Amino acid sequence: MKKAVTMLLALAFAVGVTACGGGATKNEAQGGAATENKTEAKTETKSDGKKVGISMPTKSSERWVSDGSNMVKEFEKLGYKTDLQYAEDVIENQVSQIENMITKGANVLVIAPIDGESLTDVLKKAAAAKIPVIAYDRLIKKTENVSYYATFDNFKVGVLQASYIEKALGLKDGKGPFNIELFAGSPDDNNAYFFFDGAMSVLKPYIDSGKLVVRSKQTKMEQVATLRWDGATAQARMDNLLSANYAKDKVDAVLSPYDGISIGILSSLKGVGYGKDPSKPLPVITGQDAELASVKSIIAGEQTQTVFKDTRELAKKAVQMADSVLKGQKAEVNDEKTYNNGVKVVPSYLLEPVSVDKSNYEQVLVGSGYYKKEQLGK
Repeated sequence: MKKAVTMLLALAFAVGVTACGGGATKNEAQGGAATENKTEAKTETKSDGKKVGISMPTKSSERWVSDGSNMVKEFEKLGYKTDLQYAEDVIENQVSQIENMITKGANVLVIAPIDGESLTDVLKKAAAAKIPVIAYDRLIKKTENVSYYATFDNFKVGVLQASYIEKALGLKDGKGPFNIELFAGSPDDNNAYFFFDGAMSVLKPYIDSGKLVVRSKQTKMEQVATLRWDGATAQARMDNLLSANYAKDKVDAVLSPYDGISIGILSSLKGVGYGKDPSKPLPVITGQDAELASVKSIIAGEQTQTVFKDTRELAKKAVQMADSVLKGQKAEVNDEKTYNNGVKVVPSYLLEPVSVDKSNYEQVLVGSGYYKKEQLGK
């Protein structure tokens, strides 16, 4: 009899616990007080108060500010503590900040490197402390001490930019010749090569056939790279290209890998009269990252295109990877061949980029909640 009573009491207790669990879920969906309790439970069972060090390259680009804040938000949802640092494009700052994260007991590091080859020594220290590393958007090179890589399909970014030029100029229809100038990203960023190679996979056949003419004859990565993705550097180079090669001819298209560079190119072009006279229209100008200034420029009919990479999704993916690693699990990846960092092929997850211009910015950027209409002046 005692045994039966004990079993009945145990069953009643289990039902009570289940009912409480169901009530908490319902309250959470309704925004009730149980949300806080559940968050506390997550902190204890999922994160155990673990720390995440997040190292971003600079605040000078709005996309990195968004990336950092998005990751902090996602990690804190899971109850992790975060240490977010920006190195302002100074390699020594980034190394020092990462060393400090290691010293302060970070359990995992998420790093978007300034220079993909500059972190070998500091990541040896992370490995010695058994701290896993997730490379974020930019590949960390020349080290075995990187566990995973979260990024976009970077080759496709370049293909999207070049395909836009191809369509805008009617190259597939046999139109031309047109004058084009090429810009690439920073030579210390592995992604810059993927962007450029993707673009050239589309543009080179037209350059070889004479349908696209690069009057400066600068067509190699080392000739067209833009250190630190700097808009002022791009503007100065465009000034030189125009004065040396376009006294009589006009530029019909400019391959730009990034919005900050595109804005610099635009400033140079407008400085010599492009866009002021119907006989000298602004060329087709590509971009990347859908930064607010460039989206407004596209709406105004200046910059022509950008490639949208939803960094909210990238942040979520990096957080998922880190969370898996901290639980002793394998992270989800969809590419184990592409990204060889010189020491190992880094297992990667590649997200899809989207081409955006005046015809679809509202659907893609406003429709997804990335921007509000008021931000775009609409």
